Amino acid sequence: MNLAYAYPKSRYEPAVLVDLNNRAERERLSKSALTGFFKLIAAWRLRDEDARELLGGLSSSTFYEWKKNPGRVLEVDRITRISYLLGIYKALHILYGDVLADEWLTLPNSNPVFGGRTPLSQMLAGGLLAMQTVRKLLDARRGGL
Repeated sequence: MNLAYAYPKSRYEPAVLVDLNNRAERERLSKSALTGFFKLIAAWRLRDEDARELLGGLSSSTFYEWKKNPGRVLEVDRITRISYLLGIYKALHILYGDVLADEWLTLPNSNPVFGGRTPLSQMLAGGLLAMQTVRKLLDARRGGL
């Protein structure tokens, strides 16, 4: 008698993870990532200085060049940052109406994660790890974990 455990059959297929160390993958994703980023900072009405900092501290000349011509290959760090921000944007629009979703980032928040600060100030101060924390918090709230 075989008592080995087996997973039940399912139609679920896990998504194949993207290898961001592969230049071809970054080339494929970079333009749409930047285009999406510039649309979300417009929706959130962020200052250019804050947007530059969210991208990891870009100079203003580089930022405006990227805004004018998003057709470039981004580094792994920048694609990861943009991915977190787009996930935050999506989760906010699932959880809240459009107006609150676009203002949420700049509103003071009593959640212990933020300690009364705005989520934006938390992400500006904490960088990539803070973006990851905000993304996880919102994904957990919407039941996406």
